[in-house]
Amino acid sequence: MKTEKRIVMTLDAGGTNLVFSAIQDGKEIVSPITYPSEVDDIQICLQTLLKGFEEVKALLSESPVAISFAFPGPADYRAGIIGNLPNFPAFRGKGVPLGPFLSEHFGIPVFINNDGNLFAYGEALAGALPEVNALLEKAGNSKRYHNLIGITFGTGFGCGIVINQELLFGDNQTGGHIWCLRNKKYPSYIVEESVSKRAVPRVYNELSGNTSELTPKDVFDIAEGVCPGNREAAIAAFSELGTMAGDAIATALSLIDGLVVIGGGLAGAAKYILPALMDELKGKISMKDGTEFNRLSSIPYCLENPNELEAFLQSDSYELDIPGTDKKIRCCFDKKIGVLLSHVGANRAIALGAYWYALNELDKNK
Repeated sequence: MKTEKRIVMTLDAGGTNLVFSAIQDGKEIVSPITYPSEVDDIQICLQTLLKGFEEVKALLSESPVAISFAFPGPADYRAGIIGNLPNFPAFRGKGVPLGPFLSEHFGIPVFINNDGNLFAYGEALAGALPEVNALLEKAGNSKRYHNLIGITFGTGFGCGIVINQELLFGDNQTGGHIWCLRNKKYPSYIVEESVSKRAVPRVYNELSGNTSELTPKDVFDIAEGVCPGNREAAIAAFSELGTMAGDAIATALSLIDGLVVIGGGLAGAAKYILPALMDELKGKISMKDGTEFNRLSSIPYCLENPNELEAFLQSDSYELDIPGTDKKIRCCFDKKIGVLLSHVGANRAIALGAYWYALNELDKNK
């Protein structure tokens, strides 16, 4: 693969800090520069954004070709306009044209997206997708994957979808909005009520009778047995998150046939989440007459499990004779879906997604 010399300036935008950097050929090439987010004053916030990117630009040996980063929504990402943000009061109102503002100042294109989309794009181009395809090639299996669903477990239930190296936006920019699917346990609620940082302590408290305020990290430490508490309830809290997420992911997989990669802060508790999630994906669904089907048309494999990884990588194709000729054709009826954790990490995948997305858009617009 040839070296990519183009430089893109990036931003990690949080409610507390703005972290500025630059990437070339998939590698960070400057030490990150951090400033407070200034979430209450739009003018100070905008001037801080200019200052941060100007300082990064001054450190570069050549001019950047674009700015690209994730920023919270709601937003019109294609237009670069940020709407009402709960943790950025300065952006409340009819909308702030953040992308055009930065583009006018720096004279280069600006691409803004949400972190779920960029996580998925980073994993598709420089993470899980090429990683799995390399493993298939090494195993002598000719099967290759081209589609990916990127899932993040964190403050909310994030998702991005990449099909053949193209990010699925949707006509209304709502592609990948898995968070608002129906909740399996509470059908009148969205699934994010059970798949989020707020869900884990709530479920633990319901099961244990605890009344004190806890964080997901507290519940994880109880599950690990390093802090006092009801360990069974702690494990069950993460397991319930896995079940609810698995139901939603199964719905997504019924429409988007591809790999599933999981990241985000709560993915650190994967040992308690993944078993329930996989049980849901491997579950059954029925007709009224009692006929049962697998929940998914494809067989799901947890690629973090060595035995399941080995079975996933095994080639199940075979040759058939074409009648009336001396030719053969290879076929495979065994459909497989791989589920794995992010091995590059969510923050890194988002940064890589921002970088490669900008370059892909620039190339399309040439």
